[in-house]
Amino acid sequence: MRIFVAGGTGALGRRLVPRLVASGHEVTATTRSAGRTGELRALGARPVVVDGLDGAAVGQAVAEAQPDVIVHQMTALAAAADLRRFDRWFATTNALRTAGTRHLLAAAKASGVGKVVAQSYTGWNNSRTGGPVKSEDDPLDPEPATAQRESMAAIRFLERAVTEAPLTGIVLRYGNFYGPGASESMVELVRARKMPIVGAGTGVWSFIHLDDAAAATVAAVERGGAGVYNIVDDDPAPVAEWLPHLADAVGAKPPMRLPVWLARPLAGEVVVRWMTEGRGASNEKAKRELDWRPAWASWRDGFRHGLTDPVAPREARG
Repeated sequence: MRIFVAGGTGALGRRLVPRLVASGHEVTATTRSAGRTGELRALGARPVVVDGLDGAAVGQAVAEAQPDVIVHQMTALAAAADLRRFDRWFATTNALRTAGTRHLLAAAKASGVGKVVAQSYTGWNNSRTGGPVKSEDDPLDPEPATAQRESMAAIRFLERAVTEAPLTGIVLRYGNFYGPGASESMVELVRARKMPIVGAGTGVWSFIHLDDAAAATVAAVERGGAGVYNIVDDDPAPVAEWLPHLADAVGAKPPMRLPVWLARPLAGEVVVRWMTEGRGASNEKAKRELDWRPAWASWRDGFRHGLTDPVAPREARG
């Protein structure tokens, strides 16, 4: 098939493009920087320089590529994390999830594209009530932190627009990425002991290795039906469990602990909620309907062996 990857040089795009090429697909991939076209060529794609917020340019690029499937992987998080001002940090990504999504869907309609696969997220946006692990049928948080309201609205817009479009619209809610190109900043914080356990660390997180996220995306492109899928590993876990394990895996001292009353003024509401009230996600639907299994079934092995090593676990090679 002809595949148009919008956002081919992001952390996930760089892992996705070569997998699509290896599967026999003809890939056109976008970048906002002319200086990165060589990288895309090296990955096996035909590069095109386009700003995802320029509707005319997006429409022209899609029309020239004439793809069977569009994969929306456009994000913009190059700056250092700013969780206290989350919406400001995510401002461009939010624009890509709203205006960028509209441009891609309009281009798909104009060019007769039959399927769109779009990146979403599962984690802080899950409802903080009920059980610790959420399925795709569970609601998103109706009352996000003030600093995340715009980001939540952008996620809701993307998911609604893609799944309600007159084509096969697939939304992939990826868990927290780790692996080469995705987790270096988190590891630096852990090594510097700047990522404490807040309160009892009862917030549950779900992770996914970049290579497993790429494999799931290929599965969605090739055989996915319309709908929303959680793309996470098999092992959602509370912060109090995974954070010390990560510290040990990277040779750092155990994380410090911070009471909620102190964390709130120091780190902000986003951090406190995520660390104490977060909910994980189930991957049962993706495994069942996409015929996909994460090679790194748990962050336990992934943190020890997959943070910098690009080679998948032995059982997943082939």
